[in-house]
Amino acid sequence: MEATDSYLESVKKQFLYYKTLGEKAMAQLEAEQLFTTVNEDSNSIATIVKHVSGNMLSRWTDFLTTDGEKEWRNRDAEFENDLQSKEEVLVLWNKGWDCFLNTLNSLKTQQLSEIIYIRNEGHSVIEAINRQLAHYPYHVGQIVFYAKQLKKDDWNSLSIPKNKSGNYNAEKFAKEKEIKNFTEDELKRLK
Repeated sequence: MEATDSYLESVKKQFLYYKTLGEKAMAQLEAEQLFTTVNEDSNSIATIVKHVSGNMLSRWTDFLTTDGEKEWRNRDAEFENDLQSKEEVLVLWNKGWDCFLNTLNSLKTQQLSEIIYIRNEGHSVIEAINRQLAHYPYHVGQIVFYAKQLKKDDWNSLSIPKNKSGNYNAEKFAKEKEIKNFTEDELKRLK
């Protein structure tokens, strides 16, 4: 397998992992908690979802042929909380992720060096993917952190639970060495 093939496979798994983390965090919340803000300058989880979805739809629609900042995108409106239900939040979440993952899954290794534009700034396809590999997990981290704060003591850990690192490591080191993406075990654990 070429390095570019393994790169594409690796990023696909990492994005799926972060998508799953966000979903597992939101699944633990009551509907109204998705709309909670701590002050007028903070965003609710629903607003973060709206922004991420807007970014995905803009960046990944006609990815190879049009600028990633679409004329129809209204980024400022993404931060206005006008969603009304948990169902609307999840529909928007899936709409963005479906657009993004369908485009990512359609990419061929020979396209990774092609140049695309975001706000007239040229990026190789790899750079554009890496840009989003930093951006989307950043926001998923916000969602997870916020959800954990809202749930307080009733939180089901999405990573290694507190004071369980020894058990986790012992289980890992009890296995033979192998080459695989860390997300494979993590995605199974999160199901």
